Amino acid sequence: MKNIGINVNTSKDGQGEILNNLIEILKSNNESLNIKIFKDSIGLEDESTSELEVVIVLGGDGTILKASKFLAKHNVPILGINIGNLGFLAEAESTYLKEAVESLLKGHFDIEERKMIQCRIPNREVPFIALNDIVIAKDVVGRIVKYKIGVNEHYYTTFVSDGVIISTPTGSTAYSLSAGGPIIYPTMDVICITPICSHSLGIRSIVLEGDSKVDIEMEKKFGSVHLAIDGQEIINLDGIHSIVIEPSPYKCKIIKLSYLQNDYFSLLRKKLKL
Repeated sequence: MKNIGINVNTSKDGQGEILNNLIEILKSNNESLNIKIFKDSIGLEDESTSELEVVIVLGGDGTILKASKFLAKHNVPILGINIGNLGFLAEAESTYLKEAVESLLKGHFDIEERKMIQCRIPNREVPFIALNDIVIAKDVVGRIVKYKIGVNEHYYTTFVSDGVIISTPTGSTAYSLSAGGPIIYPTMDVICITPICSHSLGIRSIVLEGDSKVDIEMEKKFGSVHLAIDGQEIINLDGIHSIVIEPSPYKCKIIKLSYLQNDYFSLLRKKLKL
């Protein structure tokens, strides 16, 4: 391994102490390493990123989510080091930075592929890509929206609610879980639709095959509606009455360090306090 990128969330490492420590550890293990620094994911979209063998992400889940859409396109795996709060996607805590780096450089790791989804909206050529979820929701409290859902060109159902969450297995432990959706093992190839505070009591989450295409029509909108991609990109849907959500051709590659032997169920218990 010779070409390594580091993407740091500067709001969580404002003085660069963790970044400098990471560079020092990398160089002490291999002085010939080529290290490229990115701050707040700026520059990750550049074509030269495809030359990197791995990008070490210093931050929390939000930092990893933001970086994932760029790195997945370049087929570059992510090693997440948590310096944030929840750290559900991160592989190691910053207190174990030295051990994580040494394991990485020795090649003692596996790569876990995570499903991603994308959203196409009218008059936009490039789709929005998400690792966690895509959410359609109203802007104003007290207003409602009527949604008509189709799956693979078949009519599924219509309901009135505050919004709809379409999540990946990775995102099943995020907003979807808070809205009553199921926990889905992260490497499964499925998509989950979860209504937000539906007025139709019989409407519940549904889990679909991973290659499913979901058509969502907003039949009645009482107020503005927006689209949220991984909770980061917000798009106003004024004048837009339908969107399509489908599997992305890209996969997010997450590095799993062998020495940690992280068990998903122990992670669930720890992070969700089960």
